[in-house]
Amino acid sequence: MSQGSIFLWELLGTSVLILLGTGVVANHVLRRTNGNGGGPLFINIGWGFAVFTGASLAAPTGAHLNPAITLSLAIADKAEWSDVPVYLLAQLAGGVLGAVLCWATYKLQFDDHPEPGGTLGIFATAPQIPHRVWNVVSEAIGTFVLVAFVLFSPVFTDEGGIPNFGNAALGYAAVAFVVIVIGTSLGGPTGYAINPARDLGPRLAYAFLLPIKGKGDAQWGYAWVPVAGPIAGGALAALLFLAYPSA
Repeated sequence: MSQGSIFLWELLGTSVLILLGTGVVANHVLRRTNGNGGGPLFINIGWGFAVFTGASLAAPTGAHLNPAITLSLAIADKAEWSDVPVYLLAQLAGGVLGAVLCWATYKLQFDDHPEPGGTLGIFATAPQIPHRVWNVVSEAIGTFVLVAFVLFSPVFTDEGGIPNFGNAALGYAAVAFVVIVIGTSLGGPTGYAINPARDLGPRLAYAFLLPIKGKGDAQWGYAWVPVAGPIAGGALAALLFLAYPSA
């Protein structure tokens, strides 16, 4: 597949992932919506099936949608390093575009929201107890589970251990459930970004593009955590795969 095609499919899939994922949070947080106050499980389920939808749309590229996945597959020798920058750029751009589309969908609700300074959480993650080291650990553990599932699960691999992304509808549904369980079990400390593009793209959109009157700070001092943690966790899973490819 050409790098241009990789960019377009990853852009589409990541945009839809972020549109639906941030959309379910907006539906929960903003007043005068049909989902106001839906709760954490409402959000976790929404994010899980946002992953399924975005991944299904981006199936031609293997539906990485996540820099931690792309880098881990490259480390595990399951993706070409020459394609990695294209994947990463498309994923980041998709994160920005998806956030903009979410804002457009809920524009009237954003205008009506009584606490616009607290709207960053619709788009980006934040820790319940700020501690950079342990926040990174939380993100790394959650991402390790996700990437290990992708690399080791028989849903994605044939008997030779080669990723079988060409016919992976069942795999994408399985990943949706993995994302849901990560959210419900491991997402409490930091909001489980487990995807640098999922956090950094919408955070950039919030800071520089979204015209939300009275919006709060983008909290750049924390922004590196949901980038570094997922990359570290995914890399550890990839190294485990290299050590035990037939585990």
